[in-house]
Amino acid sequence: MKNNINNLLYKNILWATMTLLILAIAFSFLFTQSKAPTELTISALAEKINKGEVEKIIVSGNNLAIDLKNGEKAVAKKETELGLSQTLNNYGVNYSALQAVALEVKDESGFQFWVGILLPTILPLIVIGVMFWLIFRQAKSGAAQAFSFGRANIKMFHSFKDRITFKDVAGLKEAKQELEEVVDFLKNPKKFLEMGARIPRGVLLMGAPGTGKTLLARAVAGEANVPFFHLSASEFVEMFVGVGASRTRDAFATAKKAAPSILFIDEIDAVGRERGAGLGGGHDEREQTLNQILVEMDGFDRDTNVIVLAATNRPDILDRALLRPGRFDRRVFLDLPDIKDREEILKLHAEEKPLAKDVDLKKVAVRTPGFSGADLANLMNESAILAARHNHKLVAQEDLYNSIEKVLLGPERKNRVITEKEKEITAYHEAGHALVAASLKDADPVHKVSIVSRGRAGGYTLKLPVEELHLRSRTQFLTDIAVALGGFVAEKFVFGDISTGASNDIKEASKLARALVTQYGMSEELGPQTFGESHELIFLGKELGGEKNYSETVATKIDEEVKNFIDRGFESAKKIISSRKKVLDAIAKTLIEKETLEREEFDKLVGGFKLKPLAI
Repeated sequence: MKNNINNLLYKNILWATMTLLILAIAFSFLFTQSKAPTELTISALAEKINKGEVEKIIVSGNNLAIDLKNGEKAVAKKETELGLSQTLNNYGVNYSALQAVALEVKDESGFQFWVGILLPTILPLIVIGVMFWLIFRQAKSGAAQAFSFGRANIKMFHSFKDRITFKDVAGLKEAKQELEEVVDFLKNPKKFLEMGARIPRGVLLMGAPGTGKTLLARAVAGEANVPFFHLSASEFVEMFVGVGASRTRDAFATAKKAAPSILFIDEIDAVGRERGAGLGGGHDEREQTLNQILVEMDGFDRDTNVIVLAATNRPDILDRALLRPGRFDRRVFLDLPDIKDREEILKLHAEEKPLAKDVDLKKVAVRTPGFSGADLANLMNESAILAARHNHKLVAQEDLYNSIEKVLLGPERKNRVITEKEKEITAYHEAGHALVAASLKDADPVHKVSIVSRGRAGGYTLKLPVEELHLRSRTQFLTDIAVALGGFVAEKFVFGDISTGASNDIKEASKLARALVTQYGMSEELGPQTFGESHELIFLGKELGGEKNYSETVATKIDEEVKNFIDRGFESAKKIISSRKKVLDAIAKTLIEKETLEREEFDKLVGGFKLKPLAI
């Protein structure tokens, strides 16, 4: 710290010296005239007056400013005791010659007199004084900053312009109900205390990113009539050991002074991760911070009316001591919105956007399974941007559909140059996916097929479920594998060769087939077992290790079963494409011509062939 202050001192002294040098140069230019006036004696002035060379004399005290008729300037000084006329008379100036000279007398003010004397002396002293004041002020603030590390940068919720309540949060009915009870407890504690209920100490909001955890916390702040403090867990952690624990104490002390109150900690997994993970010892800064949070929430001091509201999208890595009753008494799960909730969220974000009359947000909700609230908000924003880009006055249904695909796959790349051969291969590839999906009984319906490049994809087939599914059967998984391999099979069947366009499809099919065997226990040969245990390095937050808890013989059987599932999907796709070649050609040729097929067009095209749904 001392070295920092010394460096700051030297830096400011150098800056002050440079400033003084610049000021000195500026003053020298200001007070230096281009040509100095000629200095005359009284006798020389008298001689010039008698010769008629003087045009004007300005008297200012004892100083004389003289304008000569030839345009030159001169200065002189008169005697202190006598007036100018008497002085010139003593030097033999003719009265008639003196009358031809214009005399002007200016009173020299006391202020100008003293400024002229003191300014050159005092001004540098003032500048130096200001420089030293700034130096010591910065040094003082730097020293004080060293003692402010332990204070939490806690913020109190005030009446924001964009204040929201539970009514402004679409969906999440169960989560809102849990939080409404917390707000009600703070507003009317007597009702609960009479029943013997105690105030919950902590409420943990858990859910995938974008599900609305922070939004719900803001809604709690808008609903509650108690002080609401909020900060991020990452603000506790510094490079100096012990600072996080100190900031934790300061944050809770601030909230306790305003009790009953709510303390919201966003992304608590930044400090609340499992202890003893093998990285960082007992003196690790995060562990000390976590220990302090545990003590503050349920230590010896239990008489507190502070509710801790925390949010995380990684509850699996949180320390078990943090999750036990008495600390986080309630765990509120925020699921991804279902179709009804998605429609409500879309309506909420569409309030300030001019939608066309024929816009159906329910159709948009159907096309967005797995979208979080943040994804849907982004979708509506992208649709408004797209409409504005095309100079439309209203957001149309097509803008919304294009925004879905942009969020999923990326922007369109219509300017990407491809050969006619590549276009044909892409068309048959996507036609293969679409035909297999349309032919299998358990496949999701095709909503769109396109060979327009988006992001890194050369084309895409959009399949979406008819209704929300939370469980999937082995038949459905096998159908997904067959659909994924449909493009690969179509390329091989039509062109007798394969391309790199199917690489991602093969990767996904292989991943799904291995999951069927090792995770879901759906292999008939190996039975209901799971194979392999993943190990997660808590402080890195990723599954970086795994334990092989089976023999090499079992590993061979696993590989064989994975191959069996892949082969089964491949044969199903091959059977469909080889027996329905005319349908494949019709889809591919239409794609080459139109580039895109919506669900209605696709169903009409395929419906003309009266395909019977097949089982996998």
